Amino acid sequence: MISPDQVEGLIKAGLPDAQVQVQDLTGGGDHYQVTVVSSLFEGKRRVQQHQLVYGAVQQAMASEAIHALALNTYTPEEWATTQ
Repeated sequence: MISPDQVEGLIKAGLPDAQVQVQDLTGGGDHYQVTVVSSLFEGKRRVQQHQLVYGAVQQAMASEAIHALALNTYTPEEWATTQ
């Protein structure tokens, strides 16, 4: 089990400029929905953006501390248009 704050910390360690929102989908601490906004996503396809996030949480996924991770990724410009 891993807390939402720990998930956020892992992502921010891998993507230092990221704004991260983490939601525990089941209350069990292993199924999360995460929204990540980062300038590091600029010029990257969605799958590449997701790969960056998965790279940041790889250890937690490998140990099954995170069983499922639903991702929404945005560049700062994309995020601004959704708000």
